[in-house]
Amino acid sequence: MLAWYRDMGIDAALADEPANWLEGGGATPGGNFRLGGMKPTIGMEQAPARADPQSRRDAPMPTTRPATRSPISPAAPAARQFPTAAPDAATMAAREIARSAATIDALYHALAGFQGCGLRATAKNLCFYRGNPHAPLMIVGEAPGREEDLEGKPFVGRAGQLLDKMLAAINLGEADVHITNIVYWRPPGNRTPTPQEAQICRPFLDRQMELVAPKVVLTLGGPATGAVLGVEGGIMKSRGRWREIEIAGRAVRAMPTLHPAYLLRTPAAKRLTWRDLLAVRAALAE
Repeated sequence: MLAWYRDMGIDAALADEPANWLEGGGATPGGNFRLGGMKPTIGMEQAPARADPQSRRDAPMPTTRPATRSPISPAAPAARQFPTAAPDAATMAAREIARSAATIDALYHALAGFQGCGLRATAKNLCFYRGNPHAPLMIVGEAPGREEDLEGKPFVGRAGQLLDKMLAAINLGEADVHITNIVYWRPPGNRTPTPQEAQICRPFLDRQMELVAPKVVLTLGGPATGAVLGVEGGIMKSRGRWREIEIAGRAVRAMPTLHPAYLLRTPAAKRLTWRDLLAVRAALAE
């Protein structure tokens, strides 16, 4: 059960004792549930048996409430606030902020202060990029996972280790690549980012591509390929086929391929990715 909690992103306790949310009726979990209509059920005194209607009319009204002990510790941290801006407004704000960043470092600080993406409320760290800030090959994945969220860098878990081996096979190291994702914060439970989340982060990714100025872009998996290249359909239909995207007014070649996480589950598909990597190596050598 603890392993399942960890995989679902539940890695921090918010109270000293558990609370039975099923007893709360239609109230929404989160924040201070005592103010939201949720009825605490842990640590409370047993309620007296229900009296008949006549005895209730004859009984005197209580002057004080019975003592209860809240299941939430007084020292518990306040719940993190989620952004309230609409997706379109958040995207417009992201465009303005990203446009003002003149360097990769400035773009990182702009992202760190950006409040428009709801993913940051449940993530531990911002995962901006790994590798060379100005590399000939830019690799774009889907989203950070648990290990990435803890370390604050993309592709450092098992999928990232496999990616490093794949790059080493075509004589590329971390100094030769710039690795990032279409969203910069870990989605809860490692779920796929929603189109709105990718849309809000897209101005930062576009500006990041302009500042890196890569010769080739490699997209990993269906969500990244769809977000960056606008390709519809499964990754199996689009992988291995060269596309072109415009970065800062110039055409850049882009290659979709399979995500390393998929290759961990389906080792037989590695031969397909190997073909894609050989094509990328040839393009970089031109």
